[in-house]
Amino acid sequence: MLASRLFASTALACALALSFPAANAATLDISTASITEVQAAFSQGLTSQKLLDAYLKRIEAYDKKGPTINAVILLNPKAKAEAQKLDAERKAGKIRGPLHGIPVILKDNYDTFDLQTTGGSQLLLGSVPPDDAFVVKKLRDAGAIIVAKVNLSEWAGGGGSVSGATDPLVLERGAVPNGSSTAGGQTRNPHDLSRGPAGSSGGTGAGLAAAFAQFGLGTDTGGSIRSPSSVNGIAGLKPTRGLLSRDGIIPLALSFDTGGPMARNVTDVAISLGAMTGVDAADAATQPSAAQFKTDYTPYLKTGSLKGARIGVARDFFGQDAEVDRVMEASIATLRKLGATVIDVRYPSYMLGMRQPGYSLIMASEFKAQVTDYLRTLKPGFPKTFDDVVRLSNDPKTKYRQPEKAYALTYTATQALDLDDPIYLVAKNEGLALVKASVDAVLSSNQLDAIVYATNPRPAQPIDPAAAPPGAANSPTNIANQTGYPDLIVPAGITKDGLPVTISFFGPAWSEPKLLGYGYDFEQATHARVLPKNTPSLPSDRIEF
Repeated sequence: MLASRLFASTALACALALSFPAANAATLDISTASITEVQAAFSQGLTSQKLLDAYLKRIEAYDKKGPTINAVILLNPKAKAEAQKLDAERKAGKIRGPLHGIPVILKDNYDTFDLQTTGGSQLLLGSVPPDDAFVVKKLRDAGAIIVAKVNLSEWAGGGGSVSGATDPLVLERGAVPNGSSTAGGQTRNPHDLSRGPAGSSGGTGAGLAAAFAQFGLGTDTGGSIRSPSSVNGIAGLKPTRGLLSRDGIIPLALSFDTGGPMARNVTDVAISLGAMTGVDAADAATQPSAAQFKTDYTPYLKTGSLKGARIGVARDFFGQDAEVDRVMEASIATLRKLGATVIDVRYPSYMLGMRQPGYSLIMASEFKAQVTDYLRTLKPGFPKTFDDVVRLSNDPKTKYRQPEKAYALTYTATQALDLDDPIYLVAKNEGLALVKASVDAVLSSNQLDAIVYATNPRPAQPIDPAAAPPGAANSPTNIANQTGYPDLIVPAGITKDGLPVTISFFGPAWSEPKLLGYGYDFEQATHARVLPKNTPSLPSDRIEF
């Protein structure tokens, strides 16, 4: 209740910022407005129906037509009825909170009791789960309107991949096009249609950059919220492992998995995060969050938050793209101007050398076991085990649409270990402890509040793997998954080719309040986000009420 009262007060204050083009009329631009500003507009007469209609017009214009971004797998046929219901509640004086009437898109690996959940696989087309994911139910209860289920790299990318392979032939045969799935096809980056949206939450990233909804959900196992946020030029958060329940999310590797919010600004990330926290008996990882989670993160969104902060710069990952480095150096200068003490740091070489092999082994082994656990909860007519997925993907009778993914699934089957295998247990128990201890040592020895780096050391890459630069980018994103620590992404600038660059604020466990403050302070000083050139403003973006 306190959070709702605080939010209502802020929303009324924001109403003063709305434009008035004619007597007794105000307008809201959906491509730039935050949730706070939308709620202020609601208090002045805007309806959820009008807001939803404006977003649906952008989807109509840009998703399957025009630039054909192709982010949407399935539109929610009940969305308009939900908007009407929530408008009626508001008219009757019942406001559920800051997400009341706010449109959201969901990565299609979140269970929804009334909509199919495919994980990006054509093998699960038509599969409707028995209930909502824990955080999806939280959002519905808070008044959010599900607009669509959106595309993703199939099985969250790493589920059936050649990650960890060194044989060039294996890497070539298992190279899946950037941002594609057999259920949803190819999603394109709205900033450059020849480039992909990155994985695995590419549909969420591209859809939000193109303003198909107010905010969205992604999942992250090694960078799958952060890479799509980065290459599409939006904000996002990979939270501390356990801050959000994973129950009802198709698993990739539970040692690393988390869901998280994505949005066009840090304010919307903070508001949506607070609506989803809470201990879930179905996910033991949430138990430690009991003394840590907040239901309202907006009090931490303050200019001046960076003043006095000690920020490390992870120099190990520079030098991979001159334009990304240029934007990052300008961002570091901004941090200093905002009062932060900035220190160059490097991670131990032994940790950097071992983190990827251990990560790939754990991911393959856990996916085989844990996706089987998920599949067994589905109705008859769908695969029940990982082995079923491999077999059906390689069966000509299924007319599987992506031979590269079929090959990658087969490769994973050859690499995955049983979860009682001593090699897997050493990688999980000893390897992850080493990565965590190494990061803790860098933080403590330099007395750091956070570490920053370019979320993606290279900007958005071509859809065709053969057109991409040689060699994989050396990104540190999976360090956050191996430690379980949070990582906030904020737009930082644009390359000379018009491609977004973002900065990551990476900190210790449960440091979301600090990171959100740092990110907000940086965002307000830079205002670096831009609407993609291929999905420009429409007249219907400006809603009059």
